[in-house]
Amino acid sequence: MADYDYDLFTIGAGSGGVRASRVAAAHGGRVAVAEEFRVGGTCVIRGCVPKKMLVYGAHFAEDLEDAKHFGWEIPEAKFDWVKLRDNVLNDVDRLNGLYTQTLTNHEVEIYHERATITGPHEVTLSSGEKKTAKYILIATGARPHVPSCPGHELGITSNEAFHLDAIPGRVLIAGAGYIANEFAGIFNEFGAKVTIINRSDQLLRGYDESVRDRLLQISIAKGIEFRFNAEFEKIEKNDDGSLKVSMTNHDPMDVDCVLFATGRVPNVDGLGLENAGVEIDGKGAIKVDEHSKTSVDNIYAVGDVTNRVQLTPVAIREGQAFADTVFGGKPSTVDYSCIPSAVFSHPPIAGVGMTEDEAREKLGSIKIFTSDFRPMKNVVAHRDERSLYKMICDAETEQVVGLHMIGPESPEIMQAAAIAVKAKLTKVDFDATVAVHPTMSEELVLLK
Repeated sequence: MADYDYDLFTIGAGSGGVRASRVAAAHGGRVAVAEEFRVGGTCVIRGCVPKKMLVYGAHFAEDLEDAKHFGWEIPEAKFDWVKLRDNVLNDVDRLNGLYTQTLTNHEVEIYHERATITGPHEVTLSSGEKKTAKYILIATGARPHVPSCPGHELGITSNEAFHLDAIPGRVLIAGAGYIANEFAGIFNEFGAKVTIINRSDQLLRGYDESVRDRLLQISIAKGIEFRFNAEFEKIEKNDDGSLKVSMTNHDPMDVDCVLFATGRVPNVDGLGLENAGVEIDGKGAIKVDEHSKTSVDNIYAVGDVTNRVQLTPVAIREGQAFADTVFGGKPSTVDYSCIPSAVFSHPPIAGVGMTEDEAREKLGSIKIFTSDFRPMKNVVAHRDERSLYKMICDAETEQVVGLHMIGPESPEIMQAAAIAVKAKLTKVDFDATVAVHPTMSEELVLLK
């Protein structure tokens, strides 16, 4: 029997890599992890966690205004970006420490350096040290995609957005996915003039058209501008330090910051996959089977580097399933059907199951139930912003096959509602549930 330094060597200490390593060690494996940046990965260090904290901070802009209609005398408010930024980054430091502690508590050895694959059972650290392992797990995640155009180096990505010294006066955000819309809401509430440009005429592709249209209407009402069917031609620096952006189908514009939010690509560059014969697909993602095994029997991959579903909870489940399968003697796979998701825009969107277009294409005959309402808080605050809840059912069985929402706290409401959709409950089951009144969520059992 071959003698290896470790039973498992994981490259990447993000959500998937940490879960897989911890569980594999709990099953008795000798485990090591190499992480060239910080333990915790994109979500914890420079993604959804710090971004959600900024979303919370942005909400106070409107909350302070609304409070006046509820009888509160609010003196002129002043926002301190640096204070919020530093508080958020301090909490990121705390989480980084907790994730590191989780690994060390399970006796997982951590190498704070880059690792590349130099053989089917071998990795080489940036220090030159070589380590062998019975199994290798690749969990290197994804990185922001930056469009190729003259002057693209003058822009930033979501990675750098958390470290800005000040809120730019004018921000141009490229892309129309969840990252673009989330940062648009954040910067807009912090007082920036925000423009979103996108090469197509749609935003949030993959979400239901009704909630996408509602977000567009609300965003425009809040002062966010949109330039559709626009592609970068070039970015130039003006004498005053601002940026001149030239694009197709629209006039050039001067801004203070260009934020690229044009998707994320799997982190496979320089990993040495070719040294072990690990195959990638046409989009640069590592090919894996249902058990996350690559084209090499002892090398696995989980998370965004496989480009299956780029969501943190999915990466965690993949890491858990890998460890249970390989080290726990309990073959496990991940069910990718009916995964709920959210966009922490302003207001937020949440969805689970099929969109209306998907349901019509797959089922043919469907029933649509909606509630288009103004939340009670908005009524008192004299705010015209309306929420929209939408339920999609199979016309024959009335099984709920999709649920889509836009409005305050939609992601919080969706987590519980997604259980019902996953359990294949029907409209009758929803109707039979007594409403919790007065709440926004009661609209889910009153849909017409």
